[in-house]
Amino acid sequence: MNKKDVKIALMTMVIGVLCLNGPSARAQRVDYGNTPRYAKANSELPAPKKGEKRVVLLGNSITEGWVTKHPEFFQKYGYIGRGISGQTSYNFLLRFREDVIKLKPRLVVINVGTNDVAENSCDYSEELTFGHLQSMVELARANKIKVILTSVLPHAGFGWNKKITDAPEKIASLNARIKAYAAANKLPYVDYFSAMVDSDNKSMKPALATDNPGVHPNKAGYEVMESLLVPVIEKTL
Repeated sequence: MNKKDVKIALMTMVIGVLCLNGPSARAQRVDYGNTPRYAKANSELPAPKKGEKRVVLLGNSITEGWVTKHPEFFQKYGYIGRGISGQTSYNFLLRFREDVIKLKPRLVVINVGTNDVAENSCDYSEELTFGHLQSMVELARANKIKVILTSVLPHAGFGWNKKITDAPEKIASLNARIKAYAAANKLPYVDYFSAMVDSDNKSMKPALATDNPGVHPNKAGYEVMESLLVPVIEKTL
């Protein structure tokens, strides 16, 4: 091997080490669905008993906070909360099998869109968000799981991403599309938005939110959501 070949070989080795230990390798080690979040709870959950009508609520921090702020609701009805803070439809789709299908529920309630509009994953695309929702519905139906779709809650803006100034318009458009899709496919649709929006038709009623601008419901907000959701779940089942 001449000096030129040795130099090329050394350079190749260096590039290989950089690739193995650089940002690309670290990115490849990320579980973008965060499936470990509920892995233990899922493994400890027994199979549904005969006649059990298991219900899973899939969502982001709004669903995750629901379990922590009003655990009595989940205990009373036996619902299973599978919300992960910060997640978007991109993440939901990646963990749909682990956190929904494998739990063998009779019904899944999907609340998605807030963090898509907030651009937590990437630039917002209604088409992609809606497509992810369609894919989840199709996966559920293929596994004989009933689906309830819900509106995005009212949000005038996001404290963690203040450059988003047209959230109400994007939410209104996405909600209209979800509602129309639900009707066309004979899926129940729960309109949280109309019950929780303030007089400006953009923001969440301050009395129902924990933050400003209102993104996350407080206990009173969750009680409003529960009053709307439970009758639809019972009717669907």
